[in-house]
Amino acid sequence: MSGHFHPHSHSHTHPHGSEATGRILLISLLITLVFVAVEAIAGIRANSLALLSDAGHNFTDAFGLALAAGGYYWAAKPGDHVRTFGYQRTGVLAAFLNALLLVVLSVALLWESYHHLIAPEPVSANIMLWVPALGILVNATIAWSIGGHGNDLNLRAAWIHQIGDAASCVGIIIGAVIIHYTGWVMVDPILSILIALVIVWTAWDIFKDSLNILLEGLPKGLRLAEVTAGIQAVDGVIDVHDLHVWNLGAEERALSCHVLIEDVPPSSSESILRDVNCVLQERFAIHHTTIQFEHTRCALADISCAPGRKAR
Repeated sequence: MSGHFHPHSHSHTHPHGSEATGRILLISLLITLVFVAVEAIAGIRANSLALLSDAGHNFTDAFGLALAAGGYYWAAKPGDHVRTFGYQRTGVLAAFLNALLLVVLSVALLWESYHHLIAPEPVSANIMLWVPALGILVNATIAWSIGGHGNDLNLRAAWIHQIGDAASCVGIIIGAVIIHYTGWVMVDPILSILIALVIVWTAWDIFKDSLNILLEGLPKGLRLAEVTAGIQAVDGVIDVHDLHVWNLGAEERALSCHVLIEDVPPSSSESILRDVNCVLQERFAIHHTTIQFEHTRCALADISCAPGRKAR
């Protein structure tokens, strides 16, 4: 039988919720809901599909901000005896649902725009001009208050919502000017189609990144071969296998692996474990590790999925 001992290094760094950030998200939610009501009423009065589309976009912004606020609160909760890793993935799940909602909205906008292209209707250019100007002010203010997307996937989703909607407001203003001077009302459904495409574009990265985290895929920007090579470069390490790296939440990374080392007393292996963890923290930003040391090659070493295995 092979002899095994299991030194584990755990470094839990749960995100700490900021009351100020949570308050900003809630205030932004209320402002967005008020603007949705104003834009929807204006869109009906102006008979503008572009304004109604943007109102729908802003409504998903409101829903996204609600998800962000809820996700931000739950992600800050520490682990307990049931959810030992904490609630970090609630923010990721919120971002995933947010992206799905955007895609559904885009399909609805494209369908409605198709009907308006077939049967265009007159619109009020004046209302189309001042309402999106107000929208730019609202979206820019909220985006600035959130403070950019940073590394938090959930806040990044909310931030991209605001930037995308501000861009669509600029497009509506340009369309209003065109309608005012040319009378070409077809620009209204065309703008609606462009807004729908912008929505899909802003949602794709969030959808892809959040799905990868939920499926416990390799963290974005990491290469498994490089992590393996980094561990193998530590003095005393012979082989690395059964290596897994994943995201606990939007930011924190975790790793588990088997490491074959030379036959040394447990007390002497402490320096190897310390060096391995230093490499993982400094080079790959992995702070939560579970490392099993082995003195003889185990069965998993022969079926390891870790590339670049080094045998001696």
